[in-house]
Amino acid sequence: MKKIFFLFITGLSISALHSQEVSDAVRYGQDNLTGTARFRAMSGAFGAVGGDLSALGVNPAGSAIFNNNQIGLSFSNQTVKNNSNYFGTETSDKDNSFILNQAGGVFVFKDHNPNSNWKKIAIGTTYENTNNYNSDVFSVGNNPRNSIDQYFLTYANGIPLKNITNIPYKDQYYDEQQAYFGYQGYVINPVSNTDDNTQYVSAVPALTPGKSYYQENEIYARGYNSKLSFNIATSYKDRIYFGANLNVHITDYRRSSTFYEDNEQPLETRETISSLRFNNDLYTYGNGFSFQLGAIAKVTDAFRLGVAYESNTWHDLYDEVAQSISTTRQAAGGQEIYESINPNLINVYERYTLQTPGKFTFSGAYVFGKSGLISVDYSIKDYANTKYKPTSDPGFRGLNTDMSNQLTSNGELRIGAEYKIQRLSLRGGYRFEGSPYKNGTTIGDLNSYSGGLGYSFGATKLDLAYSYLERKSNQGFFATGFTDGANITSKLNNVTLTLLFEL
Repeated sequence: MKKIFFLFITGLSISALHSQEVSDAVRYGQDNLTGTARFRAMSGAFGAVGGDLSALGVNPAGSAIFNNNQIGLSFSNQTVKNNSNYFGTETSDKDNSFILNQAGGVFVFKDHNPNSNWKKIAIGTTYENTNNYNSDVFSVGNNPRNSIDQYFLTYANGIPLKNITNIPYKDQYYDEQQAYFGYQGYVINPVSNTDDNTQYVSAVPALTPGKSYYQENEIYARGYNSKLSFNIATSYKDRIYFGANLNVHITDYRRSSTFYEDNEQPLETRETISSLRFNNDLYTYGNGFSFQLGAIAKVTDAFRLGVAYESNTWHDLYDEVAQSISTTRQAAGGQEIYESINPNLINVYERYTLQTPGKFTFSGAYVFGKSGLISVDYSIKDYANTKYKPTSDPGFRGLNTDMSNQLTSNGELRIGAEYKIQRLSLRGGYRFEGSPYKNGTTIGDLNSYSGGLGYSFGATKLDLAYSYLERKSNQGFFATGFTDGANITSKLNNVTLTLLFEL
């Protein structure tokens, strides 16, 4: 791929496209359950219910259910605990964050003409934090099989040595930069060299029986995906409701990861690596666009059906990457030699487009007059349709094939219920989401339980919700060469408070 140019801004470079990964695409294609406290308490099962600010994000026809203008504000406190098991060693890390979860309003314009079948038009706008990425993961264990040297060897083999030694780091492509860190850190050494092809070998000693590589991997992630929606909906004879959303998506994601490896192999007649630390900082930011269409039908006064379609989301994204490595190598005589390779540069890559999959949602609800309701939603999303664009780009062609081979369509089931006792409302819900991966283990199935209550003061309402989510995953620390990873069990506890005003 073509490089653009280079400039210094406290060590800033603009370079060839970074090697994106399947996991990056899945991250931005997933939405967590967010929204108002009522919505969260009922696990988001609002596709045929409507009448809630966050219900517009499931089915845009839901705003036409409102009888009065309404504005609302929601705050959440979220705790994420990640339990890691890496070759039998268990560790745990936790992060807590307080966020503005949702804000918005709906304004209803009624047609009082008795001869008109179109009874009202609702216009709304909502903001939601669709995914909070704040999470810390610490994994540690003794690996009896593999070293991180395989990461550097996989990138380096075939790259001419002159590209690593003669071309400045700022002008190298991503694969050359990975080879650069391996070579300059003495993790790998050339064994055969031609102008067009160099083969390398590892300076990390092979394991002797009963030995292992001690490894640590720390990941600190921060950021969010948010969605700003502009909604319009209408009602036909107060029996059929139609709606549409135009959505603007904002992505801001930061991840700092540090991998450490140590081994205590016997001295050899050559210099060998005894320990290393490899640091990677990623910043991804940009915006996107999607649209939604939906309809709700009152089959009877009590029974409702809903259907909604959410289009693909087209994200325009930028990546910034900074890397460094430090190593300790041991000479044959036993003396230790330290190396620290830090270019002090941030690689800023060309803008690229990520198309995440659309979604169909089918809903049903039964409303018991003013006493309560039961609602069920089922959504289908085909992650195999995720694409990096332009698809003709050679750098994306293989990655898109990998996503087609690794990812699959998944289903999401949401069940919610509400029971009213005069001004008090009691709520509960359950949510299940299948794995987006064919193997079912890279990211596993999701199970979530929720509950909450609300109290109406008349024109003002106060709602509180608690939700618990658990999901297992096993993603390699690196996507290339060295792909060992820990078994992670993520547990999310969320408390949401919403204040609503009817105008």
